[in-house]
Amino acid sequence: MSRFKVTKTIDFCYGHRLLDYNGKCANLHGHNGLLEVDVTSDGLDELGMVVDFNRIRDVVKVWVDANLDHKMLLWRRDPVVPGLQALNEPLFLLDVNPTAENICKLVYDQAQRDGLPVSEVRLWETPTGQASYAGE
Repeated sequence: MSRFKVTKTIDFCYGHRLLDYNGKCANLHGHNGLLEVDVTSDGLDELGMVVDFNRIRDVVKVWVDANLDHKMLLWRRDPVVPGLQALNEPLFLLDVNPTAENICKLVYDQAQRDGLPVSEVRLWETPTGQASYAGE
């Protein structure tokens, strides 16, 4: 079966650290992340599109810019959270370790809630390291 797919890339900057991790990523550090957001379809709309790229931007990029860009993404139970909150540092708290995989799922789930039928989200955390989440 033939399928159509469009991909929108979205860049953002963020910091995080991984709890219970034995390595450098256990320390607070930052990334220049690049999201790739896919939407697939068996057919095209009346304009010949899977979805307008602007719709992906309006749903995903707007949410990422408001919630993740230039913020520390931390596990809610991270012991540095109260100190950073006391300093009014911009945080986004997750119920899981803020791995690249979990960030992909976060963005995927948010896009779905906002009515965008994404099929996969990939996050390039570094130029050579990528994670993805494709849903159920």
